[in-house]
Amino acid sequence: MKKREITILLVDDEPDILEIVRYNLASEGYKVETAENGVEAIAQAKKSIPQLIIMDVMMPKMDGIEACEKIRKLPELSETIITFLTARGEDFSQMAGFEAGADDYITKPIRPKVLVSKVKALLRRFKNNGEVDNLKHGNLTINREEYKILLDTEEMILPRKEFELLALLASKPGKVFKREDILDIVWGNEVIVGGRTIDVHIRKLREKIGDDKFKTVKGVGYKFVV
Repeated sequence: MKKREITILLVDDEPDILEIVRYNLASEGYKVETAENGVEAIAQAKKSIPQLIIMDVMMPKMDGIEACEKIRKLPELSETIITFLTARGEDFSQMAGFEAGADDYITKPIRPKVLVSKVKALLRRFKNNGEVDNLKHGNLTINREEYKILLDTEEMILPRKEFELLALLASKPGKVFKREDILDIVWGNEVIVGGRTIDVHIRKLREKIGDDKFKTVKGVGYKFVV
């Protein structure tokens, strides 16, 4: 997917956040459109059909939850990824967002590097035509839409972070992903975690998928082996 083909709709009623996020995403080559409330978001989304919508929860006129519910009812936007911006610790908003049809959430305050990594990870789930980009390596199939894998003939549902870690590594077999990049992309700024967290998740994946699928590069990170 070429970055110039990707449109991102950014929705927030705080001008400072709009400008900071818009600047950082535009610097990466994305086309960024903005809206200040849910009503504007729906109108703009219908017009531009963005691949990704990043939307605040608390906004005037129409909040993000209601806007998400309405967008999810529009056939032309069925493949659009929606991620919410939520304040740290707003568990209620996060749960309500998922129930409304959101794909993910990003917590405030926003760190530019984490934001860009998160956006790239979200967009990797989809092909140029908007269809879900499943991964298949030998006897392993990773279904990104349904968050499940197929190993030989056995279907497995992995915990969310295990799945995201597996999908990240498998997206580029042979590439060594640095530990700090894995933390940024998979965990972001949701919680404070250490490198040991990655080790634990890799150990669990080795037990479920196969020890030979993952290689540790000492002092650097991990890679997926095919």
